[in-house]
Amino acid sequence: MNPAEWLARTAALHPEAPALMRGTDLLADYAGFARRAAALGAGLAARGIGPGARVAVFMTNRPEYLLALYGAWYAGAAVVPINAKLHVREAEWIIANAGAQAVLVSDDVGAELHPDVPLRLSVDGAGFAELLTHDPLPGPVPMTGDALAWLFYTSGTTGRPKGVRITAANITAAVLSYLADVDAVHPADAAFYAAPMSHGAGLYNFMHVIRAARHVIPPSGGFEPDEILDLAPRLENLHFFAAPTMVRRLVAAARARGGTGEGIRTIVYGGGPMYLADITEAVEVMGPRFVQIYGQGESPMTITVLPRDLVADRTHPDWRARLASVGRAFSALEVRIAGADGRSLPPGEVGEILVRGPTVMPGYWQDPAATAETLRDGWLRTGDMGAMDEQGFVTLHDRSKDVIISGGTNIYPREVEEALLLHPAVAEVSVVGRRHPDWGEEVVAFVVPEPGHDPDPASLDAHCRDRIARFKRPKHYRFLAELPKNNYGKVLKTDLRRLLEEDA
Repeated sequence: MNPAEWLARTAALHPEAPALMRGTDLLADYAGFARRAAALGAGLAARGIGPGARVAVFMTNRPEYLLALYGAWYAGAAVVPINAKLHVREAEWIIANAGAQAVLVSDDVGAELHPDVPLRLSVDGAGFAELLTHDPLPGPVPMTGDALAWLFYTSGTTGRPKGVRITAANITAAVLSYLADVDAVHPADAAFYAAPMSHGAGLYNFMHVIRAARHVIPPSGGFEPDEILDLAPRLENLHFFAAPTMVRRLVAAARARGGTGEGIRTIVYGGGPMYLADITEAVEVMGPRFVQIYGQGESPMTITVLPRDLVADRTHPDWRARLASVGRAFSALEVRIAGADGRSLPPGEVGEILVRGPTVMPGYWQDPAATAETLRDGWLRTGDMGAMDEQGFVTLHDRSKDVIISGGTNIYPREVEEALLLHPAVAEVSVVGRRHPDWGEEVVAFVVPEPGHDPDPASLDAHCRDRIARFKRPKHYRFLAELPKNNYGKVLKTDLRRLLEEDA
């Protein structure tokens, strides 16, 4: 089913319910939200964009983001959400790879896109406004369950992003899984978009549309703890997604103010490791407001869940172990731990986490080799290592991929390494993550200079700024005569991490 059907149904039943807000200012009720989305869909359709087309969305958080999503779905197209933190060159690569027929942008990130980008329409300009002048479509263009609805690009260890194909049926399963296992949603609630709408926060719009709840964009457009704590009591019943680093900052701000997060009903956290001491403190300061999820782009926001009652429980003899876990499988999914041969391991043994169910992607965009490697016998191989106890609680032990998670955002070392290797003074480089008290991890680059060269961190930093997003840049450079390697020439990143530990 087309996700825009949910908006159309809610607008018909609750036309005057408040829908789009910036802070405490109401911008549109559900009737206005649906009418504008249907007009945008008509404008896209008039330009030949319909079923099978891809519409890229390259924006910072703003109310127009939801209009862009639902406008594309009204026309029957798929959306390609692009992280607003990416470098413009990275965004252009995604747009080209997806074969996007239109790109809806905000000027603060998309103004420098190449002129050859197809049908670039800025929400800050006349082009987007002109789309909204069209007579609204009478209803969303029908979609089958296997129709592409959300093409999400997640970087891989190969250094190039992969497009994760999320179907209309995948989205439906994820929404129902949220309502069954994560949290209820009521008309008086408000989805608060402090995290990027191109990622999980954006996917959490659906259940709030279904329940005619409010959608609130903070005036800052991002995550500002004091802003959230100021707005929450005025808005009431806030729901939002937050990475563990965001939770830590919010808890620290609440403690400093002597508050408990009044007005916040639910904080869903995930996207990186939440340390036991941090979530214990969070519950002590703010109470039972927290739910943990573990998921991937390939099974969006749905693999395991630790509901609020278990996050807050301090009576069970195993509460610490449970709180250190990522919970149990979502009701609609199967999760198991497998050895190298693919066979299930007994409770307590560490292996790769595998998942099967209706939220799992059908494959990567135009990448059959990667699809075959990741999807085997119907199971998604997550690349994450973990163990499952007798009661089904899964604990992450390590990542088989060397992804660095900084501020809840994945940074893949290969991308950074490839950028640095283009510098004429760099002979070899290896990138690893180092623990950071605020961001979870930060990027560290070990560099072997070319003979006769003496690169300085400032020049390497400037080089990276021209090629990759700012948040991916190394925060520290360490220069070595050679990188530690095994007999096969593979760099031993464990040795590099050990050097960082010794430095600390």
